[in-house]
Amino acid sequence: MSFSDKPVLTGVRTVLRPFTEADAEAIWEILGDPEVIRFTFDPSTELTLPGLRSWYGSRSEQPDRLDLAVTDRDTGEVVGEVVLNEWDPHARSCNFRTLIGPRGRGRGLGTEATRLIVGHGFEQLGLHRVQLEAYGDNHRALRVYQKVGFVVEGVRRESAWREGQWVDEVVMAVLDREWAAHRGHVEVPRDRARPPRTG
Repeated sequence: MSFSDKPVLTGVRTVLRPFTEADAEAIWEILGDPEVIRFTFDPSTELTLPGLRSWYGSRSEQPDRLDLAVTDRDTGEVVGEVVLNEWDPHARSCNFRTLIGPRGRGRGLGTEATRLIVGHGFEQLGLHRVQLEAYGDNHRALRVYQKVGFVVEGVRRESAWREGQWVDEVVMAVLDREWAAHRGHVEVPRDRARPPRTG
């Protein structure tokens, strides 16, 4: 099991490919989107374009994580990213995170990109578990994760102070045997799109 290979993963709507330094400009624009800022970064995070060039230019050299650009298959435009990181080789587990910019939303690109990289993690890398954390008010992302098979394991109540209010953090995961059964295609009723509020 190795993250040294940086694959190209092709779907119906998206192509996931390794990052290059040249992708930093597209990501810089995406990171200016209010929804991305709200749900992705700590308010104190400071980003610069030179810093992003260095970061994305070095992603293909990382042996313990997989960062791929999400591109629109029709146009080649970079619309976001998907990442498997925090690899634990003994537990065969990884963390998953993603961000999709405004031009990639509402067209199923994020859902397909999530299926592609999580499927790669299970089917090619031999992962046992993929987990994530998401803010409880990020309803769009939570619904995508449930559609792809992530199961809510718990809620950290009011664990983050965001934009003047306390928000929950939802912990979700999918296991290899669950993935083998549904391959990332789970029917989610509308009323299950939001995890139950506790407390």
